[in-house]
Amino acid sequence: MRRAAPFIAIFVIQALCAFFFVSDILSSVVGFRSSPISWEMREALEIGAAVGLVLGVVVGGLMLRQALRDRHRAEEQLRRASGAFADLLQERFEEWGLTPSEKDVALFAIKGMSTAEIAQLRSTSEGTVKAQTNAIYRKAGVTGRPQLLSLFIEDLMRDDGAIRPMPEATPDAAVPVK
Repeated sequence: MRRAAPFIAIFVIQALCAFFFVSDILSSVVGFRSSPISWEMREALEIGAAVGLVLGVVVGGLMLRQALRDRHRAEEQLRRASGAFADLLQERFEEWGLTPSEKDVALFAIKGMSTAEIAQLRSTSEGTVKAQTNAIYRKAGVTGRPQLLSLFIEDLMRDDGAIRPMPEATPDAAVPVK
């Protein structure tokens, strides 16, 4: 709610300023008469309304710029998490000693494909895919797909629930972040 407050304030200021200008024009067109005010007061109201609209545009532009930066940062974090996930997959597959075929099947299984879909993609029988998935589960020490996927999710998540950053590309970065 705190992040929405500036948007609401800008909206209210711009709405009031726009209301002032529109009501002024409509009162002239319709011929609505109001009690006269001094020209100094009228000028001050018009200048205040114009400043309010300009301020709204400037602050709105700044907020848009910040929102675009936040979006870029989130996309970068997602890209890094995706890269970290791919690295983690390969690392675990090597640790478990999966064959190239088992690696393919494990990757498809983690992506959520059914046994029939995996068999069709790999041009093998469903029985072969079932045997390979059982071998994968045995080597990983899990009993099924949900546990297999949870292994990777736990590895990627920190204790505070945030996604672990991808290690920088240095020779010392070969050790996984835990």
